[in-house]
Amino acid sequence: MVDATISLVDRGSIRTDRNFLIENETMGSAADPNPDVEMIEGPVYNLVIDHPEATILWDTGSHPECGDGYWPAELYAAFEHHDADEHPLPDALEDVGYSVDDIDAVVQTHLHLDHAGSLHRFAGTDVPVFVHEQEIKYAYYSAKTEQGSSAYVPSDFDHDLNWRIVHGDTETHFEDVEFLHLPGHTPGVMGTRIDIDGYGTVVFTGDQAYTRANYDEEHPMGGELLWSKRHWEESLQRVQELERRTDADVYCGHDPDDVEELRDGLP
Repeated sequence: MVDATISLVDRGSIRTDRNFLIENETMGSAADPNPDVEMIEGPVYNLVIDHPEATILWDTGSHPECGDGYWPAELYAAFEHHDADEHPLPDALEDVGYSVDDIDAVVQTHLHLDHAGSLHRFAGTDVPVFVHEQEIKYAYYSAKTEQGSSAYVPSDFDHDLNWRIVHGDTETHFEDVEFLHLPGHTPGVMGTRIDIDGYGTVVFTGDQAYTRANYDEEHPMGGELLWSKRHWEESLQRVQELERRTDADVYCGHDPDDVEELRDGLP
């Protein structure tokens, strides 16, 4: 167990069709061929892990100009981040008592546009940026070819960054902070397990589980939010087994209730 604290960094919210988050949530039928869809808001957040070995930023969030043409128009229409400009990373960090200069290391759960859009803040620095090997390969493949996923914006991550590549299913680079490879949403999603002195084990799934429904009720995400359903199911089972074995508190990637629990920080 390590004497660490965790602070929530509020980066606003994304508005999208619930069918993206829960596969086939709203479907037509003979009796109701044109059902109303539900548009919902999900929070975007980062974390500051104040660890004896480093002040670690977990994800960097959306680019503040995502609604001003920085994101492709069709993606912004589907995932509207209307308040990103109100929560730029420097201001959001200042709200919880930190600055960009305080950050000693960055952990990128993956490189989608709502998670990697502020990596430019660390361009040209020696701050290590941890990312999984499978993620950085798929991000560049997607961004530089017509294949892969459209959810990667090359200008988010194509910078002079001090990349530290995570290769395994599990790696530890800071005491009692474990990076977990949880493919499914993308090939290289990384969750994080932290064993906190006086509190216990906490697991942040990242977008392996977007909401509690994905995790608790095992409903997969819909549309293009799953790179591989089979990998997603295997990763879900892995986190659930970890929760059973360690009695961990598990927090999902964009769940409003989870964010409210985290607002006061841990422990």
